[in-house]
Amino acid sequence: MGKLMELLVASVMPVLKLLIITALGLFLAVDSVDILGMDARKHLNNVVFFVFNPALIGSNLAKYITLKNVVMLWFMPLNILFTFIIGSLLGWVLIRITDAPHALRGLVLGCCAAGNLGNMPLIIIPAVCKERGSPFGDVDACYEHGLAYGSLSMAIGAVYMWSYVYNIMRLYSIRSSDGPKFEALAQATSSATETLEGLSTGRSGPLLPLAKSTATGGHTEFEQKLKQGIQIFGTMFNLRRLFAPSTIGAIVGFAVGMIPHLQGLLIGDKAPLRVFQDSASLLGEAAIPTVTLVVGANLLKGLKGSEVRLSVIAGVIMVRYVALPLTGVVIIKSAVHLGLVQRDPLYQFVLLLQFALPPAMNIGTMSQLFGTGESECSVILLASYALASVAVTIWSAIFMWLVA
Repeated sequence: MGKLMELLVASVMPVLKLLIITALGLFLAVDSVDILGMDARKHLNNVVFFVFNPALIGSNLAKYITLKNVVMLWFMPLNILFTFIIGSLLGWVLIRITDAPHALRGLVLGCCAAGNLGNMPLIIIPAVCKERGSPFGDVDACYEHGLAYGSLSMAIGAVYMWSYVYNIMRLYSIRSSDGPKFEALAQATSSATETLEGLSTGRSGPLLPLAKSTATGGHTEFEQKLKQGIQIFGTMFNLRRLFAPSTIGAIVGFAVGMIPHLQGLLIGDKAPLRVFQDSASLLGEAAIPTVTLVVGANLLKGLKGSEVRLSVIAGVIMVRYVALPLTGVVIIKSAVHLGLVQRDPLYQFVLLLQFALPPAMNIGTMSQLFGTGESECSVILLASYALASVAVTIWSAIFMWLVA
């Protein structure tokens, strides 16, 4: 009983820290205070997106990830993919059961599929390492490995988020009757207009030169179609978002960590270029508190209410906090039994935790991007994060007990 209480205390403290900072962000966003108003949140979000997150991910991966570690951590990308696929399947079942409105189906699938794989693990894992009842051994080693696991989780989650979930929500918003006009449609319309203008203003010429022109025109037409195809592909899979600053930071961090010569130049007390690593680490330390404040400020919309059904909110919560964690226990325990996952308690804990997180905050960004379900998204996120204090605490204690 005493050990269980120690695990509960060790798991509740990180979540409480997160909630306190989130509540502060919410307070700073109310109209009477208006420190984190809409414009302030937008600018702060840009700083986090373009500066803090890439610095955090890149510096941590460069410092803690090596070629040997990457080989040992091969199961994590697969595990995160499992959370997305299983979550979206459970979301599809939820849509069938609740008969959610068509305009909200992409939002429901997104909330069920994508967990907060970036900020919450980076907050929870290092904090758990520092608690007295932690089962993960040496505090310093646990802290370093925890930051590496959290950074890798954030980088992989960002790739899946903008390649998988983005396209699910995009397809449902296109099918919605009030969906916005997308860049692909605008590009196609513009291309068609230019073609018609070219036909209407074309001039006739002698027969033989026309034959030569036709060959050249065919070549030009092929190039134009190829260019349009590349543009449509880029729009469909949102390559700009896929190669977001966080992803680029992860690529740089992997390169530095896995190439010994680069690591020797940048990492360590005697590295000649260590000032760059120290500067990146200093910037990265601001990422977690800043983004947590923004998360709290963004939840303000949810307090204003919405017409989203209670059954939909309850269903998303059941998927994220009951069905997915139970599925995760089965998957990770089976993987350990089959020898696919190393017997490192902290690593197993991180893999399990990835199944028990609230919906990703980027779901709100996507709903704003597509112009569908913005207020409903705020309500779902508010309810999910309000219950995170209980759900994530309980599951963290259970996971620590399972891996101890």
